[in-house]
Amino acid sequence: MNDRDSSDALDAIRSGTLDAGRFVRLTLKGKVRGGVETDWQCITVRPVELKNGYHLQFVYFDGRQSVTQNYAGDDAERALDEALAIPYSAVHLRTTEADLHMQRTKKGKAILHRSDPPTGTTPDLAHDHGKDLPIPDTQPDPYLQAVGIMNAGGRVRREMRAKFTQVNEFLKLLEHTGELESFTDTPAQIVDFGCGSAYLTLATYHYLNDIRGIPARLDGVDVNTGLIAKNTDRSAELGYGDACFTSGAILDYVPERSPDIVMALHACDTATDDALYKGIRHSARIILAAPCCHHHLHRQLQTVDPMRPIMRHGILKKRMADILTDSFRALILRICGYSTDVIEFVATEHTDRNLMIRAVRREPVDTAAFAAEYRDLKAFWGVTPYLEDLLGDDFRALVK
Repeated sequence: MNDRDSSDALDAIRSGTLDAGRFVRLTLKGKVRGGVETDWQCITVRPVELKNGYHLQFVYFDGRQSVTQNYAGDDAERALDEALAIPYSAVHLRTTEADLHMQRTKKGKAILHRSDPPTGTTPDLAHDHGKDLPIPDTQPDPYLQAVGIMNAGGRVRREMRAKFTQVNEFLKLLEHTGELESFTDTPAQIVDFGCGSAYLTLATYHYLNDIRGIPARLDGVDVNTGLIAKNTDRSAELGYGDACFTSGAILDYVPERSPDIVMALHACDTATDDALYKGIRHSARIILAAPCCHHHLHRQLQTVDPMRPIMRHGILKKRMADILTDSFRALILRICGYSTDVIEFVATEHTDRNLMIRAVRREPVDTAAFAAEYRDLKAFWGVTPYLEDLLGDDFRALVK
């Protein structure tokens, strides 16, 4: 990029990153512009104090694993210049004095936003793996304390360690969509359908607003009026003025504005489909769904050759219904214009409901191949997914 605005923005980010004592964190991610190729989906930089002095720690993420390198002096400057030379669409610098958000448009223009960092922001030079967590356990956190994951002294309770892991793994999955840096039309609107006790709901609100510096509003929806009351009290206790919890059915919910992020975490049976339907209909930018039980399709399944050996056993038939239901959901999302993957949420020792459907709205693509797969899968099993019924004729026209 040669235009002066881009050069000035990069100079400001470089200068802030090299300002020892004030530099907190640098994140580079998002689509790479200008046809440049890179192995790294995301690069993060933070200061660390090692035995031999002050270093910049670079963490390079390729979509599957992270590579960590520590540099000092001229080597640190060289590594920083190499990272800044990659034209990522979003760059975020945090110092003790300011948050700088630089975004590159499709035409290559750089837009720089400046805001104040969260109160009390200081560099953390500790060299430990825990600092790679979205919400680390190395210092007291008001959200973790309010929901009972962390005690008053700032320690994660032993019996809540699995929940602490689940919270951070979910936030990593949200980060890895690469979409958060592009939230310029703030505040971002989060809707959690079937929010339950709202551990992850409130974690997302806290992470965006208080840690990432992205203004966000939250609506949580659930039929359990008791949980809605508790969530309302908890959000008030935390001072989350833009968090609202509503009692009611998912399909009856009408948002004041279209959601940017739709969550449905362990919503039972077709409640997951209700949430996916709402996300698709409102063109949500990110949809994260962790399905629970799968009864609807299970009732439709008939024994077909050569699947008879599988369908003979009730537990295997149930698992087949689970796999088919989520395969149909992922295909429907793809056909509706979402880049979709089905991934492990957290390890099975933390929960046996560890599947996550992650979908990000992309530019329209040719969906003919996905539509053909969908028709073939339906024909083989002789079933109709509930989500197809919800989407109705508009969707059926896409898969004819």
